[in-house]
Amino acid sequence: MSIDKRVTTASEALQDTPSGAFVFISGFGGAGFPNVLIRALRECGPRDLTIIVNSATHRFSYTHELIEAGMVRKVICSAARGHSKDLSPFEQLYRDGKIELECLPQGTFAERIRAGGAGIPAFYTPVGYGTDLAKGKEVRVFRGREHVLEEAITGDVALIRADRADRYGNLTFRYAQANFSPAMATAARCTVAEVRIAQDDAIPQPEVQLPSVYVKRVVAVGEGMRR
Repeated sequence: MSIDKRVTTASEALQDTPSGAFVFISGFGGAGFPNVLIRALRECGPRDLTIIVNSATHRFSYTHELIEAGMVRKVICSAARGHSKDLSPFEQLYRDGKIELECLPQGTFAERIRAGGAGIPAFYTPVGYGTDLAKGKEVRVFRGREHVLEEAITGDVALIRADRADRYGNLTFRYAQANFSPAMATAARCTVAEVRIAQDDAIPQPEVQLPSVYVKRVVAVGEGMRR
């Protein structure tokens, strides 16, 4: 049987996402957010989610819609502050004690995801030592410098944005779409990619930026919500 990982709709691709799932969401700055998939996840309605996303409040991401809908129990991110003087929905819920937050230095955030995909359970880093971010974590000295033990992050689902896919699930990215997407895909049990084009022919091997082994489902959304 020929492999074809293309799925007709985003809702179909996410309908089996369970409540309590750990969900990676790609995106950085104003690019790479899988907004079609985020809205489809909202429609599917799982609850008590933990979302791992670089920014929980970015105006170009629809992640806030999951938070506003009361679907999110915890956010793991490197940027939790909004872009206006008014509190974002996430900030308001956090202030009211209705949502959990684990905020990380961005490099640590990225490395914890990469480590999860590489099968490395934990690693030591000097980043964060002596700050509130390191409270309660194991500390060891290497070469005369204190390092904090950070555990890898793995997830149940990764929602990523790419430019092109083929029927097998190989992906190419456009510019900043490649931010956290490859690492998140390796660290998740099920990676779903929204793409501009899902072609029938195989993408030439030199052009593949994420191999199909890390991708379970592909949804073509055209230009869609490109940001």
